[in-house]
Amino acid sequence: MKQGVGKMRALVYDTYGTPDVLRMEEVEIPQPLDHEVLIRVHAASVNSWDWDLLRGKPFVTRLGGLRKPRYRTLGADIAGRVVSVGAAVNKFRQGDEVFGDISGCGWGGFAEYVCANEEALTQKPEGLSFEQAAAIPQAAVLALQGLRDKGKLSKGYQVLINGAGGGVGTFGIQYAKLLEVDVTGVDRAEKLEMLRSIGADHVLDYTKEDFTNSGRRYDVILDVVGNRSIFEIKKALKSGGTYVMVGGSLPRILQALLVSPLIAWVEKKKVKVLVHKPNHNDQLVWKSFIETGQVKPVIDRRFSLKDTAKALEYFGEGRVVGKVVINLETQVH
Repeated sequence: MKQGVGKMRALVYDTYGTPDVLRMEEVEIPQPLDHEVLIRVHAASVNSWDWDLLRGKPFVTRLGGLRKPRYRTLGADIAGRVVSVGAAVNKFRQGDEVFGDISGCGWGGFAEYVCANEEALTQKPEGLSFEQAAAIPQAAVLALQGLRDKGKLSKGYQVLINGAGGGVGTFGIQYAKLLEVDVTGVDRAEKLEMLRSIGADHVLDYTKEDFTNSGRRYDVILDVVGNRSIFEIKKALKSGGTYVMVGGSLPRILQALLVSPLIAWVEKKKVKVLVHKPNHNDQLVWKSFIETGQVKPVIDRRFSLKDTAKALEYFGEGRVVGKVVINLETQVH
């Protein structure tokens, strides 16, 4: 992207740390390159990747920015209106309402304007608010890729989602129910009623029940938090079942990768680690689900742009029910 004329507000940071390192700053409004569009951001949402990049933890998040952040402005999931388009853009025009995951083209969603490659964006579903649209991209696509692609989820399966009360889990439950799958959601006690409301057949409070020792076995386990040893997790898998790790610490991820061949050989159980890949086609899948009323984003709290640091602090507490959204509709110039 090239620099343009005019100023905007953006939340920036120059060093890794807690939300205290974030500050609001006036910066130049960017101008789109040939295949980019300039978007006036109406809403953005917070993801675990934002939280990890803010802190620089795990260490792998510092690739491309070992001592200081590679990108000054966080925010990957956005929804807004196209202001201008690059010379080679053919999918969008001025005034189009779009949403998407811009982590593959420079981040920058926690700002009043951002440039993004047209391939990262999808037309916003009619009747869906900007807040709801911004809640979709990363979490929904991760749920789809974890359950459909890695888990090969099919009608009649039994699936457990560990950490079901966040963004990935709430989309995952709704997707699984579309396939007539029996779903167990594991999370904090205060999130369990919400999990039931979106279709979970069974819910477990992880502080009181250990799903790895319950005696139940699952065809697929989607693990959003990655807080258990693979040797514990595999006890809850059926023979031929699949464990999909979406989130977790680097040691847990390495453990899963190292022991997966042995577990597959000895116990006929598959262990897979999902690496996030923004995907326009998968965003289209969710757009279809939402337009037909089959799925609805779950939004916990809404914050203004100036309170984005508070949004990240709240996210870091681990108590978010669904998604946290940043609303900029009343603040953009």
